[in-house]
Order: sequence, then structure tokens, then C-alpha cells
Amino acid sequence: MTALPVDDRAATLDDVARRVLWLSTRIVDAANRERETADGVKVGGHQASSASLVSAMTALWFAHLGPHDRVSVKPHASPVFHAIQYLLGNLDRSYLTRLREYGGLQSYPSRTKDPDGVDFSTGSVGLGAAAPLFAAVARRYVDAHFGERPASRFIALMGDAELDEGNVWEAVADDATTGLGNVMWVVDFNRQSLDRVIPGVRIKQWRAQFEAAGWHVVEVKYGPRLGAAAQECPEILRWIDDMPNERYQSLFGLPHDELRTAFLRGAPDSVADHLRGRDDADVARLVTDLGGHDMTAVLDAYAQCDAVTDRPSVVFAYTVKGWGLPIAGDPRNHSALLTGDQVDALRAGLGLTAQDEWDRLDPATPAGRLAEERAAVLARPGRPPAPAVDVPTATGFRSGKPISTQEAFGRVLVNLSRDEQVAPLLVTTAPDVATSTNLAGFINRTGVFTAEDRPRWSQDSAVKWHEGPAGQHIELGISEMNLFLLLGQLGLTWDLSDQPLLPVGTLYDPFVLRGLDAFLYSVYSGARFVVAGTPSGITLAPEGGAHQSTLTASVGIELPHVTLLEPAYGVALDWLLCDALRRVAAAEEGSYYFRLTTRPLDQQPFEAARRRLGDALLRRQVVSGAYRLHEAEPGDGPTVQIAACGALVPEALAAAAELAEEGVRAHVVDVTSADRLYAAWQRTLRQGIRTATTPSQAGTLVQAFAPGVPVVTVHDAASHALSWLGSALGVPCVPLGVDAFGQSGSVGDLYRVHDLEPGAVVNGALAALALQVS
Repeated sequence: MTALPVDDRAATLDDVARRVLWLSTRIVDAANRERETADGVKVGGHQASSASLVSAMTALWFAHLGPHDRVSVKPHASPVFHAIQYLLGNLDRSYLTRLREYGGLQSYPSRTKDPDGVDFSTGSVGLGAAAPLFAAVARRYVDAHFGERPASRFIALMGDAELDEGNVWEAVADDATTGLGNVMWVVDFNRQSLDRVIPGVRIKQWRAQFEAAGWHVVEVKYGPRLGAAAQECPEILRWIDDMPNERYQSLFGLPHDELRTAFLRGAPDSVADHLRGRDDADVARLVTDLGGHDMTAVLDAYAQCDAVTDRPSVVFAYTVKGWGLPIAGDPRNHSALLTGDQVDALRAGLGLTAQDEWDRLDPATPAGRLAEERAAVLARPGRPPAPAVDVPTATGFRSGKPISTQEAFGRVLVNLSRDEQVAPLLVTTAPDVATSTNLAGFINRTGVFTAEDRPRWSQDSAVKWHEGPAGQHIELGISEMNLFLLLGQLGLTWDLSDQPLLPVGTLYDPFVLRGLDAFLYSVYSGARFVVAGTPSGITLAPEGGAHQSTLTASVGIELPHVTLLEPAYGVALDWLLCDALRRVAAAEEGSYYFRLTTRPLDQQPFEAARRRLGDALLRRQVVSGAYRLHEAEPGDGPTVQIAACGALVPEALAAAAELAEEGVRAHVVDVTSADRLYAAWQRTLRQGIRTATTPSQAGTLVQAFAPGVPVVTVHDAASHALSWLGSALGVPCVPLGVDAFGQSGSVGDLYRVHDLEPGAVVNGALAALALQVS
């Protein structure tokens, strides 16, 4: 922390804060008033929401943070972050006029798209706030397994409305996040949301919830003026405390004389007597003096949090939305923009001109010297090169009996846990479904991670879990949001903790949708991990519609930076999982989503394809997304091809056999990754579009599918997930899938209802042939 006398330090920080306030306000102003977009769409920005955090953020970067600390910034305060980075020399001046411009500063902090070193992406409220908490979980794991890293604090700056998000409380309550003394949340308690002034201040409720979860809570409520006034007139604080929030907030926009009258209406005589000797402007400054804008109070709160090392801390910093701006406290100020006249007045009031308004702090001033000093303090050392990891192309998986892909997944993980290079980097996690998603074997070998050794109070011959610092599985409560947030942070330890890992998570496939926002958040942030959703589809027949996923395949295909993988056979899964982990280890962009099943499949059809194609060629095709599992016998009859995924491959094979009896040649293509097939097709299309040339046929499609042959797609998922294959191949396509909610029954019952049994596939093939003829 900067070694200045307290009063001088606070005064210098206030000077810095005023420049940060100006720059953050002007960044939004320039984007809206001075940029010609020609599209008629408002650029937007949040001047008031930025202003409320100026003091807290200035105190952090200019007096509190160290080079190893990591901070998540409230989405709407991104202009404040960029202003600070500019003053510290980490952002070129040209970016200040490029907020929300293509190639410029993003609307909300982005790890992958902003130019000035964002630690955590934010935007979807609640997720960026919780991310540092899970980053601290990941750091605790890294320290326990690979040696302690330089001490870091993981800090979240969040809006008070973010505490309405359920995922925040799921994160706070989970056992995995307890005891993290290096975590601090700072709540911008401005008591306003997007639509309105909050009708009731819920500080007592929130404080109780945090304390019940074992957190340390600090309130920074009043500034020094109100504190001094309370020494003479204690009733003044009680009067403010008892005042409805809507009434208190309404004071901020009033002229000084009207503010005095409104504040004193119904007040105790002692309060009126105390204020009688003050002029109206002084009363206004006193009444609106909140602690979240007092540097000394804010820094004292941060120091209190540092002193509590056995649990996370949360600071409620009472602030004014729009602090220092003419729209302060206005109930409609959330997306309000200052007028040109208001900007000019603010500039003049801060002693700036149009010629120097974008300048950095003068290095000859205390504020400028502080900025230079802090820039040096906060400079981060270079990241050491990550050691190369030789992930095998296969673990040698074998099965002489029918086996499900879920069981195969568990067995392959156990095999990988025996690999000397791979095993130390593997870490698994699940939201209370580890045993039912076949992680038990891996956990029995490696243990469950906890900060301290825990005794085992019961014996189970199948589940021999030891809990302690050496464990490699992190068990979570039932929260899919927590799962994907933790996977995201485990998948970013290469950056946030200087230690790459190979994170693997499992969950029930239907509940991928419950965690989808956090899934999207994590991959948007650049995290690299593997997740298995299992069991999937209506093949989980007895469980009924509530546990039968049909949309998740489409989600997997459409999520950017995620590769959907849906193998049918154990060896194919072995190859695909090893390939995915190899890509994670090699720092290739993206994460990998395996959609698995509990239906045991006969492995012999795959073994026949191995004998026909050889492992090298077959593995290459499996990894690319598709291979021809069954080759129709040569002949002159009509030909059709059946493309199937996962659990429904046996129905495709049975249909092909029935078609052969009717004189129809039928190839069967096992689609191991519809995602990779679709991406390959799109690449050729985009190349043709961008070069104004005829698109070529994607090689992945050419190797698996016969040219000019109609296709039937069979998928235990929504039928549209594979329906595009007809367009890609330029042939008629009959897509079969699940386009209604499921229900309980046997596999045969449900396949029949949804036209997925072999007879329906045969009829679909005949329909495709008829469409080709017509």
C-alpha cells in the first residue's frame, strides 16, 4: 500500500478518483455523441452505474492491489476499469473513444476481447461475481498439488442487484467454497436497479445469509461528515436509518434548499436543531455523505477483510448511483446519458479543457506520481512456459461384452489415472452425481479434494473415498451453475494460477440446460475443459420426460468454442476423450462436451470396422466426426445411407439389414461429432462466399458419405440437430428424432412412439429414395 500520511493519501486518491470519474463518463459520452454508426442503434453505456464504483475501484488499484491479485469488475463499470488501466499506462489512448466499437473496448469486461488485461469476463450478472470465488477454489487445489503460488486475493466488484441472482447464493453456500480467506466481494450498494429505486433495503437479510454461510461481513455506510455529525447528534443517523430508501434516494436530485426541507420533514427536533447552523449546500453534502465514496473508510474495510484469513469476506459499500454527476440518485439514471452541456460543465468543474481532457495524470503532481508508482507495483511477471504433456492417443480400452458409453467413459478415466504424465493434471468435479455418472473408479484411485484430511465414518466396498489435500475430485452440491463455474476456473488455471490442469466434469445431461448460462460464460472466458452429460435422451426411458434430454445436442452444436462429441462405442470414446484432453493440454481453444448414454451396445460392429479400415484411418475419421460403420454390399439396387449417433446406432444397423433384404443397399454412418461435421461444412461454405467461388465439399463429409445418395438421420435428440446433412450433401434428407417431451416407458416403447425403431428407419429410407426420384 502506498506509504503516504493518511490525510495526504486520501486527498491524492480523491484527485485520482475525479480523473477516473471524468474519463469513465467521457468514454461513454464520446461513444454516443461523437461516433457516427449509420445504423440508428443507440450505442449505450452506463455513466451512473460506473460513477457509483469510482471510489471503490480507485482505492483498489491505486492503494490496495498487488500484482498477483485478480479482480472481477461489475459489468456496467467497465468504463471505470478502462479509465484506470489507461491512467496506469496499460491501455493506449486511442481506445478511449472506441467503447462498444468493433475492435475496440467491449461493452462489458472480456478476457478474450478487451486489450487491457481483464481477469474475469463479466456481463451476465451474478456469474462474473461468483467467478473469483471459484478461481480461489481452483487456486487452493493448485497450491495443494503443485506447491504454493505467490499469494493472491480474488476480488469481485458487484452490483447490489446481482445478489438477486440465485447462482450467487448457490456459490456462497457450497461446501467447496468455504474457508477461502483470500476472497473479497465488494457490493456496490447504491440501492437502485435498472428499473427503479429499490423499495426496501435488504441489508439485514443479506448480511444474515452471508454470515450463516460463514462469511465475514463489513459495512461501509457513512462518510466522515455524517460520522462527525453523529458525535454531536446521534439521532441524525437513526433518522437516516429509519427513512424508507425511496425517500432517501429522492433527496439526491433536489436543489439544496428543497433537500433541507424534504430531509427534515418529520425529523426529530434534535436533528433540525443540529442542522440549523449549516447552510443548505453543507446540509446537502452532509446528508448524502456515504462511506462508499470515502477513501479512508473504503481502505479500512479492505484492510479488515485482509485481516480475516479463515473465511471469505464481503464489503457492503454504500454508494450513490451517479456519484459526482448531475444525474446522481435519479431513479431513471441507469442508462441515462449526460447532455453535451452537462459534459461541458463537468469538464470545466474538474479544471479540464477540450485540449487536455484525455491526458493522463500530470507526473509532476502527487496523483501522477502515485499512478506511476502503482503501475510499477502492479506490473505482472511473465508467465512461465507450461511443460509439454504427452497425452496418449488411446488408453487401450477393451470390452468383450456390450457396454455403455457412460461406463466406458469411467473406465477410460481410470486408465488415464495410471498415466504418469497425465494423471497429476487430471481433476474431476460433479454436482453430487459422481457415482451415478461413473466417476467412482477414478475417485477410488485418487480421492476427494478437501483442504484438510477428513475421517471416514462409514465403510463402503464400492466407494472408498478418502477426503484430503491429495484428492483429485472436487465434490459439489446439486448446482449445475456451480459445476460450470468451477470447470471454467479450473480450465483457466493456466492463466490465473500459472498451472495448467486437465479438468473433467460430469452431470446428468438434461441439466446441462440448468447450467447453460455458466457453461456459456466459462467458454466465452476462454476456459478449456471436458464435460460429460450422461445419461442423455429418451433412451433413459424409465426416468420420464423430466430426465430425458432432447435439446442438448443442438446446444452442443451451437455453442461457440465447444465441440459436441457423441460416440456409440467404447474404443471410439477412448480415442475422442484422449484427443480432447490432448487439445486441452496443448492449449488449443475450446472445450469438449460428451453426450453419453447408459444403454449397453454390442461392440462387434465397431470391431468389424476396425478390421476393414485399420486403426490409423478409423481413428482419424472418428476424431474428424464420422466414419462408415457399415458398408453396403456391392450391387445395382437403390442406395441409401443412414446417419446415426450414439445410442441409436443399433437401430440404424438393424434397418440396414432389413433394407438389404428388400433389395435396398444401405450404408450406415456413425456420426461421432455432428459438431465437427457441421463446422467442416460451414468452413467450405464461408470460404466460397468470401472468395466468390463455388464451395468445395468438406473432406470429412466426403470420406464418410457416398456422393449423391439420399440420407436418413437417426438421433436421440431433436430431429433438426442432424437435418442439415441433406443440404450439406446435396441430397434428400429424412430426419428422425425426438420432437416432443418424453415419458416413462421401456426403450422399445419410446423408440416406437418417436419413430426411432428399425421399421420406422426403413420407412424413412424409402421416403428419402422416393424424394430423390420425384
